[in-house]
Amino acid sequence: MAGVHPQDDLLKMTHRENWKVQHERLHVKHRGHEAMHAEMVMILIATLVVAQIVLVQWKQRHHRSYNLVTLVQMWVVPLYFTIKLYWWRFLSMWSMFSVVTSYVIFRATRKPLSCRTPRMVYKWFLLIYKLSYAVGVLGYLAIMFTMFGFNVFFRIKAEDSMDVGVIMLFYGLYYGVMGRDFAEICSDYMASTIGYYNKGGMPSRSLTDDICAVCGQRILVDVEEEGFIEDTYQLSCGHIFHEFCIRGWCIVGKKQTCPYCNEKVDMKKLMNNPWEKTHVLYGQLLDWLRYLVAWQPIIIGIVHGINFSLGLE
Repeated sequence: MAGVHPQDDLLKMTHRENWKVQHERLHVKHRGHEAMHAEMVMILIATLVVAQIVLVQWKQRHHRSYNLVTLVQMWVVPLYFTIKLYWWRFLSMWSMFSVVTSYVIFRATRKPLSCRTPRMVYKWFLLIYKLSYAVGVLGYLAIMFTMFGFNVFFRIKAEDSMDVGVIMLFYGLYYGVMGRDFAEICSDYMASTIGYYNKGGMPSRSLTDDICAVCGQRILVDVEEEGFIEDTYQLSCGHIFHEFCIRGWCIVGKKQTCPYCNEKVDMKKLMNNPWEKTHVLYGQLLDWLRYLVAWQPIIIGIVHGINFSLGLE
């Protein structure tokens, strides 16, 4: 037939056939540019190595400024792509998270600190941590469910189930990172406001045996007395805390020191069962993702800038 347009042929192809045609065209377009591609790969590797060294040194020498800049980028970079690509569902969840977290940070930075604020702060970020963990696991399972072809039994398209898995995994990891970073900021403010440990190494206030250094409430209370009734935990340094308070301090707020004397806390002794160790491994995954989301776009942008300045396309 005369007058058949190549674009019409692409429309009649399946998604896989269309992808193969586009892939072949890309190879044809870049054929003969092997030397240029090799140079671009070397620039990418060199930039990644230099950036990694700079970031590691920055984190070791100026930990607070590194965390603050990283947190701002984690908060702003996805927002930019959300508005640009019209991801309104993510924007609505991001807005709700930002409003509640802003209120929690406001409460955590007040002076004098309310005796109930630390517990409220830890409850909120522990909730975010558990929800993000659950959503991330469900997203991972959905991806595995699709890769092994189980979606066929439920008559679900592979594209749909994979999209759901990727979105849930991203939501879980992203809000897990944000929750942990904001929890650390709140922990720093509350530790300085409670006023037990200071940089000089000596506590600025005396902690009595019946007071929890995290929430400021009595460890043991009478039946008719106001306070928190729960299990307690004694650290290796001898100081006793509410179990919920010290778990929030160590796991959610990434604090591995005693809130009172700043002695190193043995995280292994704080774990009661192997399942809780999974949360620590998940936290390490979030720390890795922080680099991927916050700094990777900037590194790739620097690589593109170098390639453009050298005339490489």
